[in-house]
Amino acid sequence: MKNMLKPLLLASALFFLSPQAAMAHGYVEGVGDKLAHGLANTITGVGEIPKNIMLGNDEKGMAYGATAGLFTGILHAIGRTLTGAVDLVTFIIPTKPIIEPDYIWKDWDRETRYNPEWRLSTDTKDTPR
Repeated sequence: MKNMLKPLLLASALFFLSPQAAMAHGYVEGVGDKLAHGLANTITGVGEIPKNIMLGNDEKGMAYGATAGLFTGILHAIGRTLTGAVDLVTFIIPTKPIIEPDYIWKDWDRETRYNPEWRLSTDTKDTPR
């Protein structure tokens, strides 16, 4: 019995220290993050309209903000809502957010951009900006 206990303890220690165990935690965390991004972006997508009106107003004046900012906001609202819906449907595949900033309330004074690459959240390579 003692002879079997040592190898079993060694094998279990190696398993818990292996990269697969670390990736499993990364997977669960990535799935949770993607689900949160999807839910938040689907619900708050309409917030892109006032955000872009304010950005247009600050950048080029009130008339520009009320017209171009409104239309830009509508397009970004649709984009944020759809990327949120895609994240909700595909949350099992943990990818990095397609939309930047990843939540509407982060970097409120920065225009929304979309990343054309889908990257796994476990990728260590930085996304080009």
